[in-house]
Amino acid sequence: MKAGVIAVQGDVAEHAEAVRRAATAHGESAEVVEVRDSGIVPDCDVLLMPGGESTTISRLIHREGIADEIRDHVEAGKPVLATCAGLIVLSRDAKDDRVDALGLVDVSVDRNAFGRQKDSFEAKVPVDGLDEPFHAVFIRAPLIDDVGEGVETLARVDGRPVAVRDGPVLATSFHPELTDDSRVHDLAFFPESEVVA
Repeated sequence: MKAGVIAVQGDVAEHAEAVRRAATAHGESAEVVEVRDSGIVPDCDVLLMPGGESTTISRLIHREGIADEIRDHVEAGKPVLATCAGLIVLSRDAKDDRVDALGLVDVSVDRNAFGRQKDSFEAKVPVDGLDEPFHAVFIRAPLIDDVGEGVETLARVDGRPVAVRDGPVLATSFHPELTDDSRVHDLAFFPESEVVA
C-alpha cells in the first residue's frame, strides 16, 4: 500500500507511523511518501491530510497543484483520512475566506470552535465501528456544525459531531495520530476489515 501524507505542514511523521502500524496489523506493508509537490498523489492508494494551520495548508496545496490531485483521488473512490485542519480544508464550507475549501466532505466547520491552544483537551470518545472508546486529542479543534444528508456521523462530543465519513473520506476534529492507537487509521483505510486494536 502506498500512503501519501500531505506534507506541506502538520503532523507528518506521526501520521506516517500510524498508517504503518495500521497496515502491519492487517498483514500489509505501507510505503509512506511525503507529498509536497504535484505528481505524487496519483500514485498513492491512500492519503492523509494532517492537522496544522488550515489557511497555510490550503494556500500551499493550491499553489503546488496538489488540490486537484486530491479531488481526483477522492473521485476515484480512494480513501483519505483528514484530521483537524485537514477536515477544514476538505470541508464544503470552512467559513473563512482565507481557506479555499475543496468541498470533498459535505460539512461546514467552525475553525477553533473548541477554543484556542490553551483550551486543548483529551477525551474518551465512542466511535462507530470501534469496540472501545478512542482516546481523542483535541488541539484548537474545529467544530462540525452542519452535516450533509449523505454524511455519516461516527462520533460526537457533547452532542456535536467530531468524526464523519463522506464516501471514501473519514474526517475528524481530533488528532488520532497523537496516540499509539491506530484504530481510526484502520477505519479509514481498512473499512471492510475487523478493526485491530
